[in-house]
Amino acid sequence: MLYFNSNNIPELQGLNFGQRMEVIRATADKLPAPTKVALNTLKLVIIFFLFILVARADGWAMLGYALLIAPLYLLITRPITFALCQSRFSTVRRQLFAQENTPQVGN
Repeated sequence: MLYFNSNNIPELQGLNFGQRMEVIRATADKLPAPTKVALNTLKLVIIFFLFILVARADGWAMLGYALLIAPLYLLITRPITFALCQSRFSTVRRQLFAQENTPQVGN
């Protein structure tokens, strides 16, 4: 299933926005190298074509395309990133927040 918002990802339920982003970033960092390369290449291709639309536009259309670049880029790439990371969210969440919940030995 594709998720467009991190609120909807079952593995991240109960976390606030900052915690969800921390889990997503840590999970994306732990992706295997070939997956990271493929994901970043896909993102580069998408942003390339969006910028080509802006470069080929005339007049006010250029402004319209320029204003649409960021939302379109995120709308396309976030679900792909979430899908590639979803199988590891639970593990990374346990690793990150088990460290915070572990009592520290006082000196």
